[in-house]
Amino acid sequence: MARSGIRKTALSLAVAGAFAGGATQAHASAFALIEQSASGLGTSYAGAAAAADDASIIFYNPAGMSLLPGGMQVSAGLALINLSAKFSDSGSTAPPGIASLGGNGGDAGGVSEVPNVYFAMDLAKDWKFGVGVSVPFGLKTEYDPTWVGRFQAIKSDIRTYNINPSVSYKLDDKTSFGFGLNYQKIDAELSRAVVLGANVEGVAVVKGDDTSWGFNAGAMYQPTPDTRLGVSYRSSIKYNISGTVSVTGAPVLNGDANVDIKMPDTFSIALNHRLDSKWTLLADATRTGWSKIKELRIVTSNGQPPDVTPENFRNTWRVGVGAVHRYDDTWSIKMGLAYDQTPVNDTDRTARLPDNNRLWLSVGGQYRLSKDGTLDFGLAHLVIKDAPINQNNPPADGGGQLVGTYKGSVDVFGAQFAYRF
Repeated sequence: MARSGIRKTALSLAVAGAFAGGATQAHASAFALIEQSASGLGTSYAGAAAAADDASIIFYNPAGMSLLPGGMQVSAGLALINLSAKFSDSGSTAPPGIASLGGNGGDAGGVSEVPNVYFAMDLAKDWKFGVGVSVPFGLKTEYDPTWVGRFQAIKSDIRTYNINPSVSYKLDDKTSFGFGLNYQKIDAELSRAVVLGANVEGVAVVKGDDTSWGFNAGAMYQPTPDTRLGVSYRSSIKYNISGTVSVTGAPVLNGDANVDIKMPDTFSIALNHRLDSKWTLLADATRTGWSKIKELRIVTSNGQPPDVTPENFRNTWRVGVGAVHRYDDTWSIKMGLAYDQTPVNDTDRTARLPDNNRLWLSVGGQYRLSKDGTLDFGLAHLVIKDAPINQNNPPADGGGQLVGTYKGSVDVFGAQFAYRF
């Protein structure tokens, strides 16, 4: 195989496959992570853009800082995400000249950690300032290196780190606005098998990173003392990821490449309504603009034409409902339900994103440690619809096909400590 062919194929499958949808580890749709606080986990993050429970509102709607008590607020949390993603073969074929078809790959999932920390404070009359640090996009999946789909994916490890300074302004007793900047860094390591010759395989490993900027904004309106509405928007963020390709067994094929990727924007509208002194109802709808990702265009340094991988993502909606029961002055109990669409269609589903629509079922609670400190915790189980896959291996590897079905589920546990002083 020619040097340019392996380099372009390694990039298009390992980079494009992951950046355009390699996140079975993510749970807001495709590779977005909604688990940016534990205070919303118990309600499946229903009504998150209308909440004002703690400083984590910076991520969901910075206008909510205006509703926090005076002084300084800090919150820190961790979500543990346990993914199960198992493939069942139903007619896959290896590239010609490759004797071993391989197994089903084991469980491609595992446990990943998503940390977050937020700080908010009074800035001036009617103004608040805050900053959040979070992980809004990410994945970590890994198959057995000899599995049947190794020519499409072995390892996918991608994470973004987001720093989000924000301000809010309280216009009057009913209305507030917020705005934030987002400085984001992306790191990735991706690998897959490549054909080097008759019954000879290597592994192409791609590593890359980049930094970029975006923004988020929001507003809150409280028409009555018991009802609050929130709207929020997070902008898309464009990356130009630069990286390297290394191929085991053929170091002469190592090289450089880059790919442009535009993360989706999101728009949320949310409701928080207090029924009485004991019960609060929550609801929201969120649209994510995944349709920006139509294809992945890989540009190499060897002067060859760009390599293009179709993705054809579609925009998605996430809808959720939840409730909080104030049991007494110390304990609150939370519950939630949400339906989350995937941007992936059945035709273009890949081994790096065997994703499908999912249903959230959540419970949680809050324990008030003191008048200034709270401990939130939550548990969610995500039921993922079985996902069929029928994808050809890249022509540069001689053909072959991955055919089968994925069964998946996700369990999320989160805990968070918040304190005001």
